[in-house]
Amino acid sequence: MGKQKIIPHIWFDKEAKEAVQFYTAIFPDSSIISSSVLHDTPSGDTESITFTLSGFTMMALSAGPYFQINPSISFFVNFDPSRDDKAKEHLDTLWNALSEGAEILMPLQEYPFSKHYGWIKDRYGVTWQLILSDPKGEERPFIIPSLLFTGNVCGKAEEAIEFYLSVFGHSKKGSIVHYPAGMQMDKEGTVMFSDFMLERQWFSAMDSGYPHEFGFNEAVSLLVECNDQEEIDYYWDRLSADPEAEQCGWLKDKYGVSWQISPEIMDTMMEEGTQEQIDRLAQAFLTMKKLDIEELIAVL
Repeated sequence: MGKQKIIPHIWFDKEAKEAVQFYTAIFPDSSIISSSVLHDTPSGDTESITFTLSGFTMMALSAGPYFQINPSISFFVNFDPSRDDKAKEHLDTLWNALSEGAEILMPLQEYPFSKHYGWIKDRYGVTWQLILSDPKGEERPFIIPSLLFTGNVCGKAEEAIEFYLSVFGHSKKGSIVHYPAGMQMDKEGTVMFSDFMLERQWFSAMDSGYPHEFGFNEAVSLLVECNDQEEIDYYWDRLSADPEAEQCGWLKDKYGVSWQISPEIMDTMMEEGTQEQIDRLAQAFLTMKKLDIEELIAVL
C-alpha cells in the first residue's frame, strides 16, 4: 500500500499515553513509533503519540477535556477466516481485552450481516466494531475507520462518499447496501453500510436515523500528511467548509468531519528536533489556520 497518507487522530483529555499502551498491548504486531510533548499550549503541556496497531498507523493526543470521543467515528476490526483459521478465537480474545470497563453498544453475537459481530465503547471512549468477515468477499484490511452520519447529516453518507472520492486520489467505491422499507427509524434508501477507498486506504460509512446524542467532532479527526505546500493548499481549499473551525491545521468539512492538513515534514521536526525547537514550532503553528511550511521551517 505504501506509506499511509490518512491517519486517524484521537484527542484525549490526559489518557493518551495510557490508552496507547493499552491498545499496543492487546492488538497483535503493534508498537509506539514516537512521542513528543508540546509546552505552553492553550491546553497546557500536551503529549502527542504516533503508534501502529497491526500495521495501521494512528495518533493520540492528550490535550484537555475539550472534546468528547463518541461513536461517530469508530474502527472496524476485520477477522477473516480465510486468512486466519483462528479468526473467531482471536476476535473473542480482543473483545475480552477491550471489555474491561467498557460499554457494550451491540452485543457480541450473530447478526444478519455477520455470524459474529459486536460494537464496543472501551474504557477510554473509543469505539470498535469487531466482525468475523465473510471470506467470500473482497479482502479488506484488518482495521478500517468507519463514519456514522447522524442528526442533521443523516442521509448524507452516500453524498459524502462521492465528495471524498472527488477530493482524494487513488480512490474507488467498494460495496454499498441501502436500508429497505420498514426499518423503523432508518429511512428507506439511506446507507446501511458502505465502504470506499481513499489514497489506497479503506473507510466505511453508514447513516443512522436513530436519535443519537452525538455527531462528528474534533475528538476523532483524520490527519492528511502532505508532501508540500501545494498539497496543503489543495486539500484545505476543497475540504474546509467552516471558517470558525480553522485552527492549527485543523478544519471541518461540510458534513462536520474534522480533518488535519499537515506537512509530512512536521513529523520529522517533532521526532528529530530538540525540545526547544519543538516548543518554537508549536508556538508558530498555534497562531496559524492553514499551516505554512516555510514559516514553520523558519522558526527552527
